[in-house]
Amino acid sequence: MNVPPVLGVAGAGYFARFHLEAWQRLHAEGAVMLAAIAEPDAGRRSAAMKEFGIAKGFADVAGMIAAIRPDVLDIATPPETHLPLVRLAAQEGVACISQKPLAPTYPQAVELVEIAEQAGILLAVHENFRWMPWYLEMKRCLESGMIGRPHTIAVRMRPGDGQGPDAYLGRQPYFQKMPRFWVHETAIHFIDSFRFLLGEVTSVGALLSRRNPFIAGEDSGYITLQFGDGPTAMIDGNRLNEHPADDMRLTMGEHWLEGSAGVLRLDGYGRLFWKPHRGPEREHVYQWRVTGFAGDCVYRQQQHLIGAIAGNLKPVNTGRDYLRNYEIEEAVYRAHDERRFIDV
Repeated sequence: MNVPPVLGVAGAGYFARFHLEAWQRLHAEGAVMLAAIAEPDAGRRSAAMKEFGIAKGFADVAGMIAAIRPDVLDIATPPETHLPLVRLAAQEGVACISQKPLAPTYPQAVELVEIAEQAGILLAVHENFRWMPWYLEMKRCLESGMIGRPHTIAVRMRPGDGQGPDAYLGRQPYFQKMPRFWVHETAIHFIDSFRFLLGEVTSVGALLSRRNPFIAGEDSGYITLQFGDGPTAMIDGNRLNEHPADDMRLTMGEHWLEGSAGVLRLDGYGRLFWKPHRGPEREHVYQWRVTGFAGDCVYRQQQHLIGAIAGNLKPVNTGRDYLRNYEIEEAVYRAHDERRFIDV
């Protein structure tokens, strides 16, 4: 009988709780052994242990690794902690799943990836947007030929959580201090997901701005992506305004995927609508679960990652793979600074 990988989780903050909820289900299914959590805040650590049935808790990751000798470390902590944690895991030969952003800067992300590769450990990136059910269904529609030849994909991102002096403080307060914010932290999700749908980005353009004076980085902008000689993408985002939805963070905004055969539209409720060329729009019904985060994308990604680790297979978005997103991100900021399109 195969023994499931032993897992230790670093972090018990806002988004780490989505990781833990998914790991708890995967533990119950026998896919992984959720053995311990490391969290310096004793109150959060104790609450997470109780809520998710975790037997062991530690104030630091080094102590957790020494005690439980995990096969996998899930790093669900702020970006500036990732490099030292991956370095520690590499020294101990522990595979890593790291939340994005991998690191605060591109050079640090490269260093982090090289540390993992030199140690011979697997480093995978927790980039969950491409595992959202609407993107998976868009991919299926593209591959089936339903869309025809794809022309464009566009999103109007409007989660409405970024206004005023209290923006982000109740959930992820470090957002306020990030010198690079909207592209580095949020739009990168759409860049990765659109690459998943349409292939490789070859050039970018951008116009970025800061609308909320109480934060350090940009919180809105326009990004255009060119995919070879084929389709284009537009990411039109700001974190201050809202879109029609019960949960603004479900889809983060409205989407349009356009092709020679028609238009597939995603609304803020996770519903897809198909309008064939010269025909009426109708709902495109597909199945997904209203659980976890954004259609259960965290569970779906972690199921994929732990299955790949257990089977000694290459998962989607290794650290090396994910550096391509960083290269595109760097080009976006440069395109804004230089007011021109940048080849990637």
